[in-house]
Amino acid sequence: MTGTSGPPDATGTAGAPASHGPGAAIGVLVVDDDFMVARVHRAFVERVEHFRVVGVAGTGEEALAAVAELRPDLVLLDLYLPDVFGLDVIPRLRAAGHDCDVMVISAAREADAVRGAVRHGVVDYLLKPFEFEDLRVRLERYAVQRGRLLGTVVRSQADVDRVLAGAVPAAVPALPKGMSVETAELVERTLREADGTLSASECAALTGVSRVSARRYLEHFHTVGTAEVSLRYGVAGRPERRYRFRGAVTGLALPPAARP
Repeated sequence: MTGTSGPPDATGTAGAPASHGPGAAIGVLVVDDDFMVARVHRAFVERVEHFRVVGVAGTGEEALAAVAELRPDLVLLDLYLPDVFGLDVIPRLRAAGHDCDVMVISAAREADAVRGAVRHGVVDYLLKPFEFEDLRVRLERYAVQRGRLLGTVVRSQADVDRVLAGAVPAAVPALPKGMSVETAELVERTLREADGTLSASECAALTGVSRVSARRYLEHFHTVGTAEVSLRYGVAGRPERRYRFRGAVTGLALPPAARP
């Protein structure tokens, strides 16, 4: 299962080199040893405007060969590959002269893995399992930052500071449009005080808000990294998403004016 042109990749289509001209779609290489997971990730990426998948690889060696041939702009890199730990692929890419960006997509939750990813300069780190919206937000954020970097003309320190400020997500992101501070605080408190995990339906029952609203706030907390998600599989139907509080949500999820 490779992302190179010639043999078909995991979705049955041959990879094509990325185009790097102005306004060109951002070429993505998906790297995951599970071909079904890779297929899902590919479908997710291709739903995001301005992105296209140029290939799929299932091992570290295949990823290196695919980058050399396809020249993607971004690599979605799993860490648990059958031949090499994913982070060890990154220095080999750099040694070969490839300047593609890397976004880790993995189930690896160890602090050492996250620290290693940061040291290797990854643009983001997304934990499995996730849904389309989780990836969409990160891809769109990456596209904005990439456009800023490509279009920057450095004439002064202010230009440098402006680029660097955009390279790190804001420490205190504002609530998305349509969300209220009061409801966010209510959902946060309910999640923090829960004994174990909560589903959106359970959170809705405890807070009095609708299930749709509860899920939206819970997903926001998950996006900013202060709630973790696990899946509970039942006898039939889609798995249930369950949320657990993992940090001081108020300091990250709410705007400065909402802090005590």
